[in-house]
Amino acid sequence: MDIKNLISQMTLEEKAGMLNGLDFWHLKGVERLGIPSVMVSDGPHGLRKQASEADHLGLNEAVPATAFPTAAGLACSFDRELVGEVGQALGDICQQEDVSVILGPGCNIKRSPLCGRNFEYFSEDPFLAGEIAAAHINGVQSKNVGTSLKHFAMNNQEHRRMSTSVVCDERTKREIYLTGFEKAVKQGKPWTVMCSYNKIGGVYSSENRRLLTDILCDEWGFDGYTMTDWGACCDHVAGIKAGLNLCMPSLGDDADRQVVEAVRAGKLDEKVVDEAVEKILNIVYRYVENRKPDPDFSLGQQHHLARKVARESAVLLKNNGVLPLKSAGSIAFIGAFAEKPRFQGGGSSHINAYEITSALDAVRSVAQVRYAKGFEAESNDVDPALMAEAVALAKESDVAVLFLGLPDTFESEGFDRTHMRMPDCQLELIDQVTKVNKHVVVVLHNGSPIEMPWVDKVQAILEMYLGGQAVGGAAVDLLFGAVSPCGKLAETFPMRLEDNPSYLFFPGDGDTVEYREGLYVGYRWYDAKHMAVRYPFGYGLSYTTFEYSNLKLSAETLAPDGTLTVCVDVKNTGNVGAKEIVELYVHSAHEGISRPVQELKGFEKVYLAPGETKTVAMTLDRRAFSYYNTDIADWYAEDGAYEIRVGASSRDIRLCACVTLTGAKPLPVRVTGDSTLGDILTIPGAMQVLAPVLAPMQQTFGGGEAGASDSSMGESGDQMMQAMIKYMPLHAMKSFSNGAFTDQMMQGIIQALNDMQK
Repeated sequence: MDIKNLISQMTLEEKAGMLNGLDFWHLKGVERLGIPSVMVSDGPHGLRKQASEADHLGLNEAVPATAFPTAAGLACSFDRELVGEVGQALGDICQQEDVSVILGPGCNIKRSPLCGRNFEYFSEDPFLAGEIAAAHINGVQSKNVGTSLKHFAMNNQEHRRMSTSVVCDERTKREIYLTGFEKAVKQGKPWTVMCSYNKIGGVYSSENRRLLTDILCDEWGFDGYTMTDWGACCDHVAGIKAGLNLCMPSLGDDADRQVVEAVRAGKLDEKVVDEAVEKILNIVYRYVENRKPDPDFSLGQQHHLARKVARESAVLLKNNGVLPLKSAGSIAFIGAFAEKPRFQGGGSSHINAYEITSALDAVRSVAQVRYAKGFEAESNDVDPALMAEAVALAKESDVAVLFLGLPDTFESEGFDRTHMRMPDCQLELIDQVTKVNKHVVVVLHNGSPIEMPWVDKVQAILEMYLGGQAVGGAAVDLLFGAVSPCGKLAETFPMRLEDNPSYLFFPGDGDTVEYREGLYVGYRWYDAKHMAVRYPFGYGLSYTTFEYSNLKLSAETLAPDGTLTVCVDVKNTGNVGAKEIVELYVHSAHEGISRPVQELKGFEKVYLAPGETKTVAMTLDRRAFSYYNTDIADWYAEDGAYEIRVGASSRDIRLCACVTLTGAKPLPVRVTGDSTLGDILTIPGAMQVLAPVLAPMQQTFGGGEAGASDSSMGESGDQMMQAMIKYMPLHAMKSFSNGAFTDQMMQGIIQALNDMQK
């Protein structure tokens, strides 16, 4: 299709219409030119295509589809290939339902465990979030269906999300909140990107040229179309100027007229409109020309995949030997979620699941169990009758398995949590059951971390997250040892809410939220503070054990354009075949710039039979060692030694090795009168420039009042003098040069030093 030629035949009114949706879910077409109207629809863990009256919060029923584990659980798989399979399944059903773009995945960072939409986001870590998002995108788009990477950017809370303004420094934006999006764009090449509701630095994301054009398109090379979140358009014309291409849902005819009038009044260049239309039509025809209305799949097959994915994503948090269960014992299943599992979150991602498998459904083919409800799923209050029945059953059983978690009323799109506690009725159930049974297993259904004051009372904890429509079957598979748990946490579980780095600043004051914790989000904070956590990032148990050995680096040094391959041997030292997730962290101990203690820069998941050893390889480039330097507005890694850490979690590092980076260009030092002598002397050749004025200053420090006591103080006096000189501003030399250093000389030296670095 010759898109440019097609656009040349369109009227200004028709072009303006292409930048504004037709209705709630469709883009406009142009019938006279044969341009079709295509549909977009909600995701991201399943297709939510509404067949009747449209809404954005999942209130009206959608067509039956497969509900896979939500992002919070999916990321715990640490499995790019598996996530790609989920994406392919989503692409198939989108083709069947004639949906051109599925809205997702969500790549926002979990700044606080209280964000109501955390179940839709992957991780507190941008590297993991970006890798999993890219795998998701590649899977969907392999079926010639588009994705809409969202919510760009810094949509990290639901409270006042449509009006709040984020205040955050540039380095933190780049390293924490934009890196995941960058990886997803560069590695996944999403067809569309969806802007967030919120403002950043007082500018709505939908009108943020720095975000939508300078960074997304010019720096990262994004070539699809940008779109609003539903209702995120404030000023339609301003958005188009900034790089926003499509407003959803439709703003009506008035928005089209605004664009036409702005062009005719010379306030909006028609070339900008043409470019936006071209981006949209490129994607429309990429879908239309690869339409496959009868893809080869069934919802039944997808249900089996959903069960597999839920197994791979579940995290075994604790096991004092009670798991796996023996089917011959007397087992009680207790808790409302055993019968009706909570498997997805509320809001725009709510899927009309084709089939739901509860733990009670699945266990019938494995073992005989007895069931007690224990509590009402949506209640916080204790029901005495249900409690008594549950406690009586637990007392009569060898093992009591409690199916607990958070109800929809505790976490959903649209509002944030105010605490990390479980419902009171569930906390009381744990307390009462553990008094009469010492073999208690807790299975959790939740979309984000919870506080666990009861952790020492139970023998095992299996975190299923919101595990999709087959979560009950997956839980039974894991409880009875059909497979070994192999997921690891994509976020830290703190001891308590107050430990979280954003605690004092979330959700902000009025319409302003300040990200004062900066870079120190998630494990970066807990590691820097040497703080105890309930369960660390990257943590997860197995039914076997693994041994790490033979860590090797492909080179001792790394040049700016080079790569480093890290290899490590992993052995299954137990008697159960299982998968292990190997994690690679980079540690920098360089002075002069604040860096996290360590950062995830690689991971691989590998299956090992009992006694088997495999070599796992991961590759790092210079970016893996870099921080974002705001002075040069680019990524930078200093020369010197860095530590490669390989382990089973962020708090379980097994092996370390060092690599030395070489060849970095010296950072320019912008010299002013306030620059310290220590900083200035890092500039090659600076000593020669300063020599004429350093001599009289040294005489002053050696024999004058400022230095009179140095000789009597011995070595400590010398250290004091060196420190004073190192941290002395250039302008202060006038006071210690006996008049030899004038303002005119200082300006000349500043000019010379800055010119040297050009």
